[in-house]
Amino acid sequence: MKLKYKNLLQHYSFYLGGDQPHVPWLERIRSVAGAFIGLMLVLTTAKFFGELSGLDEWLMASLGASALLVFALPGSPMAQPWAVIAGNTLSALVGIATIHLVSEPLIAMPLAASLSILGMFILRCLHPPAAAVALIAVLGHVMHYRYAFFPVMVDSILLVMAGALYSNLTGKCYPNKSGLSS
Repeated sequence: MKLKYKNLLQHYSFYLGGDQPHVPWLERIRSVAGAFIGLMLVLTTAKFFGELSGLDEWLMASLGASALLVFALPGSPMAQPWAVIAGNTLSALVGIATIHLVSEPLIAMPLAASLSILGMFILRCLHPPAAAVALIAVLGHVMHYRYAFFPVMVDSILLVMAGALYSNLTGKCYPNKSGLSS
C-alpha cells in the first residue's frame, strides 16, 4: 500500500513542479541576490535618467521577468543580450503601433502579443517577457514611440550590463559565448 502511494506521488509530482531541475541553495541565493542588486541598479539609474530628462515613465513593468532569465538562467538563449534588448524593444514598438491601428483592446492585445512573437522569431530574439511588453503598451495606451527606447530599451541594456557584471563576478559566464565559433 505504501509503495502504491509513493508511485502515485511520483507520477503526479510532474504537475507540482516535479519536472523542475534541482537547483543547489548556493545557486538560488546567487540568482536572487543578483536579481535584487541588478534590479536596484537598473531602477535607480533609470529613475535618475527619467528625472534628468523630465519623463515620468522610467520603468519597464516586465523587468522582473527579464531579470529572472538574466540572473537565474544566464546560459539560456532567451536571456542573451540580443534576445533581451531586441525582444523587449521590438515588442514595445509592436504594441505601440498596434494601439495606433486597433482601438478595440480585445483585438489589440492578442494581436500585439502575437505580432511581437512573430517579430522576435524573424529577428531571432525570442524573449518571453517581451510579449508582455507588447501587452503593457496596449493596456497602458502608450502612444509615444519614445517609450520603446526609454524606458524599454534603456532598461533592457542596463539589465544586461548588470547581469554581465554580476554573473562574471560570481563565476557564471554571461553572455553565453558557447554558440560562437573561435
